[in-house]
Amino acid sequence: MISGTEVVSERPIQSWAAIEMENLHQLEIIILLLAVVLALTTLARLIFLPYPILLVIGGLVLAVVPGVPTVTLNPDLVFLVFLPPILAAAAYFTSLREFRANIRPISLLAVGLVLATTAAVAVAAHVLLGFGWAEAVALGAIVSPPDAVSATAIGKRLNMPHRVVTILEGESLVNDATALVLYRTAVAATVSGAFVWGETLLQFLYAAVAGIAVGFLVGIVTRWVLYLVEDSFTEVAVTLLGPYVAWVIGESIHASSVLACVVWGLYLRQHVSRIVSPATRIQGRAVWDLLIFLLNGVIFILIGLQLAALRADISTERLGSVMLGGALISVTVILVRLGWVPLAAMLPRVLSASIRKRDPMPPWPHIFLVSWIGMRGIVTLAGAMALPMTINSGAPFPFRTEIILLSFSVILSTLVIQGLTLTPLIRRLGVAEGSAWEQEEIQARRHAAGAALSRLNELKVEAWPKPDHVDQLQGHYGKRLDDISSNGAVSPETIQETNEALLRLKEAALVAERSALIRLRDEGTISDEVLHRLEQELDIEALRLGLGERRIPW
Repeated sequence: MISGTEVVSERPIQSWAAIEMENLHQLEIIILLLAVVLALTTLARLIFLPYPILLVIGGLVLAVVPGVPTVTLNPDLVFLVFLPPILAAAAYFTSLREFRANIRPISLLAVGLVLATTAAVAVAAHVLLGFGWAEAVALGAIVSPPDAVSATAIGKRLNMPHRVVTILEGESLVNDATALVLYRTAVAATVSGAFVWGETLLQFLYAAVAGIAVGFLVGIVTRWVLYLVEDSFTEVAVTLLGPYVAWVIGESIHASSVLACVVWGLYLRQHVSRIVSPATRIQGRAVWDLLIFLLNGVIFILIGLQLAALRADISTERLGSVMLGGALISVTVILVRLGWVPLAAMLPRVLSASIRKRDPMPPWPHIFLVSWIGMRGIVTLAGAMALPMTINSGAPFPFRTEIILLSFSVILSTLVIQGLTLTPLIRRLGVAEGSAWEQEEIQARRHAAGAALSRLNELKVEAWPKPDHVDQLQGHYGKRLDDISSNGAVSPETIQETNEALLRLKEAALVAERSALIRLRDEGTISDEVLHRLEQELDIEALRLGLGERRIPW
């Protein structure tokens, strides 16, 4: 009896010990990844390189270092944990007005180009690599959609033209819906042995409509919850939960979870300015910026680390043929985009005079830039690794290893090679952000200052405001309106010079205030609590002036 008790009691202890060691090992890997992400992003800023590219290269280097543990990517983890907030954040910071204005080119890329790329890759894989049609279509659907993470993380950091960024982001937000329907149809055909094209079309329509509906419904619920809650931390937590709820509901009803998150982000942005406080917006922006930065960093370094997990799946003898196949598929993907984008820009204008009049042909450097930028990322790799291991007959899924390796090759080719050429290409083409937003900003500032003056005039006749305070604020807004009016009459270059000079003066004043407060704290005249309160006011003012990243000189 005693010995039996000893045996029973030892097993749970050993099991718990093994679980604790495994958890500790995973925690060490996470800490290592975060440390490498921070180091590489800092290096990327110093050498003026988009950090996703350096993170992928860093992951590749880590993958071949002896002793570094192999990290196997879980596709379910990628789709559920990483994608919802990234898609929602990208949609939230996408202008709905610009999205609507560019719906035609976005649709031609998100639907038409995905279909064209899938078809071209399928033909190449079938004819040149010997794939069956179902597996070839699956490969084409996996590599066809450019990644929202890559477009957002790289595009905005290179000062590309605003419309180019809008089209690229809009494409990357919507194209997954098309690609995932094709992907699921091809995988089902491989597993069962038969294509059902009519069912595929119905699935696409249902997934799109249902996904949009889910996004709207979750957005409406989120809006009302934010309206009822009055605590900033809870409000920020609600915004973090929203995209996950939209994703889970979309998956549960077989709708497009991608569109659900995108619609949620677009919808919430239209209402968040009215339903939450300024403190919530400042705190929420900080939390979301940190979250997206960490998710992007971990995602891109995981892409590189997959090399170690994939090396064991291929023998040395097959390495040359796989590399050749990867180059072939990558070239196919790039060439299809280079041909499709100019065609999609010209054909609607050739066929419709109203389009030519309403939306003239964009500059060719802009068209070429959209043609060249088509980086693939974590969605492509996760889709490849999510392929089932076997088919209905129990046989292995045909060409599964080859599809994963070819997808990895396309990611490296488009993300690293195309990404590294973007900066010199933009410089060579001479494209830059236009001044349309500057004029809109001047108009908006003038209108806002005029609205404030009108409201002050209405309040002046009431009993509660002090006349001195009203006069002081009227003078403040009157001076602002005079400055805006005078600046609006001169060239943008003069406006920029005037604004820069004014910002330098305001920065010097803020630095003097902050330095004086720190001296008082160091001398013991004021406490840290007083310093923190006053420093927060100065920080908010610095953020308002666009000086949030400036430090006090030592």
